[in-house]
Amino acid sequence: MKVKPTGKKINIITLGCSKNVYDSENLLGQLAYNGYDVTHNADSGDIVIINTCGFIHDAKQESIDTILAAINDKKAGFIEKVYVTGCLSERYKDILPKEIPEVDQYFGTHDMIELLKAFNVDYKHELIGERQLTTPSHYAYLKISEGCDRSCSFCAIPMIRGKHISRSIESLVTEAEKLAAKGVKELILIAQDLTFYGLDLYGERRLNDLLKALVKVAGIEWIRLHYAFPTGFPEEVLETIASEEKICKYLDMPLQHINNEILKSMRRGHDRKKTEDLIRKIRRQIPDVAIRTTLIVGYPGETEEKFEELKQWVIDTKFDRLGVFTYSHEENTHAGKLTDDVPEDVKQLRVEEIMELQHQISLEKNQSKVGKVYKCLFDRKEGDFYIGRTEYDSPEVDNEVRVDAGKYYIEPGKFIDIKITGAEAFDLYGEPVN
Repeated sequence: MKVKPTGKKINIITLGCSKNVYDSENLLGQLAYNGYDVTHNADSGDIVIINTCGFIHDAKQESIDTILAAINDKKAGFIEKVYVTGCLSERYKDILPKEIPEVDQYFGTHDMIELLKAFNVDYKHELIGERQLTTPSHYAYLKISEGCDRSCSFCAIPMIRGKHISRSIESLVTEAEKLAAKGVKELILIAQDLTFYGLDLYGERRLNDLLKALVKVAGIEWIRLHYAFPTGFPEEVLETIASEEKICKYLDMPLQHINNEILKSMRRGHDRKKTEDLIRKIRRQIPDVAIRTTLIVGYPGETEEKFEELKQWVIDTKFDRLGVFTYSHEENTHAGKLTDDVPEDVKQLRVEEIMELQHQISLEKNQSKVGKVYKCLFDRKEGDFYIGRTEYDSPEVDNEVRVDAGKYYIEPGKFIDIKITGAEAFDLYGEPVN
């Protein structure tokens, strides 16, 4: 291993989604392999690299605020250099250097090789799976593709991340094997669109083949699917999820809305009937599946009547997990040409109304689990409780299982059978069976 003479500590700050986390982990791995002292989301560092998000207004503002705070630390002498990479600097690569020139250098989403050169490091292609995990050591994200070929009207991702590029099944299996050798037990498959996987590389959708290859990796006990687009969903995957014990009975499928006019304007490629038919088919073929979805409220043209239709659909469908975002009017998107005609306070009220409905739905579903036993993976100890998850819950975004740390000892990273003894809307309480 080459040791760099600088002796400088590099702190990588990651903002945004799990795909950014994955990219930061690869960058950490490349720098660490070359002898640099690296840390992640720390309070200090001689050199700071900010991996930004540029998706919607709030995320962009957080990225800008983080950059400005680092610049202030640089001016005060606490930081020597500030580098900015990721989605914000890709999206605004012509604007940011003029607006915030104090940043030492900007890099886009596909500029890791150039970023590494700033540290006199060559990118090592052989380091597949050797990234430095920032998640607890027992679970890891596995990004199976980059970019997106969809044309959703509200989304800037294709202009930021580019066209869909699938990774080969062989490279993903290799990475999974290396992660398993490090103690990873849960793989969380991520992409802008899982269901498109393989079309560009193999000429056909190959998500099902990828799953069948990954379940053979020794040491991996859970495989979880995130970000499955409903249009063109490869339905053969459902049988595999239902039959393979290692694949969590969990599907994250952002549906965004249910009103046909809104869906058409959003350029989603499906209507209400196709959406409901797919949900019924998923639940029929995987009876115990947990479906997670996200919705957008306040999209241009969302009248009270259309919002009421969305609310009733949420009541009728009873999603296991659900998140809501207010519509963000983004320049250079198709929806950006529309009139942003729903006031911000109305958007926020609609978020609260949807989440109030989901609160009751989630409470009823959780109460039905009391007295039952679930296999849980424990992530950490927090205060007076050990925090775990069932296969129906993804880390950070879903329900948690809490076990009294005063009565029981549980080693984080272990699977334990837990009998559920109590339930709240977004938390379960339980005790080990043995």
